[in-house]
Amino acid sequence: MKAASIAELKKELLRLDHSDLLDACLRLARFKKDNKELLTYLLFLAHDEQGFVNSLCKEIDEQFALTPNAHKKTVRKVIRWMNKCLRFTKVKDSEVQVRLHFCEVLRSSDTAIESSKVMTNMYTGQLKKIRTVVEKLHEDVQREVEREVQKLEL
Repeated sequence: MKAASIAELKKELLRLDHSDLLDACLRLARFKKDNKELLTYLLFLAHDEQGFVNSLCKEIDEQFALTPNAHKKTVRKVIRWMNKCLRFTKVKDSEVQVRLHFCEVLRSSDTAIESSKVMTNMYTGQLKKIRTVVEKLHEDVQREVEREVQKLEL
């Protein structure tokens, strides 16, 4: 089965009445965990963006607290989880805050970033993602975040 385009889906969703739309959303949530997580974000967390950011930062802290000397596998797992959660939000400032927090926690942990090429690449990859997102923000925020990133550079 070939999937319809976003524009076609949008037109069809606009035609549906409230109960059919509700049914479609619930069926979508049953099929994949990611859909359910996105729906949870949209319904319960989107109105409190700072609370969402704080919960992500807290979870990052907990993951690094479990393994103070994080290995490549652990760091990759945290990055995958973080990327998945950050896809839910459209607020770029939130993404920058969470990625900066991740870099700060990784840098302050007992993990030897400089001794492993893979760890160095993962760390610098996060800094690159921060810089990419910051380009879309206001100039004042850009300068402030750039100072933070310079402090975190290896």
